[in-house]
Amino acid sequence: MNCLWFDGDAEDAARFYVSVFKGRMLAVTRFGESASKVSGMKKGTVMTAVFRLGRQDFMALNGGPEYKFTPAISFMVNCRDQKEIDYYWAKLTKGGKVVQCGWLTDKFGVSWQIVPEVLGKLVQGRNSEKVLSAMLKMKKLDIAKLKQAAK
Repeated sequence: MNCLWFDGDAEDAARFYVSVFKGRMLAVTRFGESASKVSGMKKGTVMTAVFRLGRQDFMALNGGPEYKFTPAISFMVNCRDQKEIDYYWAKLTKGGKVVQCGWLTDKFGVSWQIVPEVLGKLVQGRNSEKVLSAMLKMKKLDIAKLKQAAK
């Protein structure tokens, strides 16, 4: 299980990711008396939201303002085709920030890489420099343009 630290919006984030990746919520726990005293969080507010995306479980934890997400860690979404890239890009950039080369930060501050499955093959081919040059000019990756650069 992976744990994501939030400052109050763990349940909103979990429900958002479940909707985007067609996952499912597994459990929501709330701060009780003792956890509330230790954490300083209000009794009855959401402490954790556990959810599943594919075969991977995640726990979104309302841990407070001490830690923030950075692009030093990102989730990579390998997409079969351009339609899938377009879908995830549209969903995850809404309220977030577009970066470069298939990277984005969603509205909760989590970094993502939305990439085609074929990218590894393209950047290892004989025209890898052309593929990388094309990719560096893109925000959302375009499979057709990457394949064209590989020719």
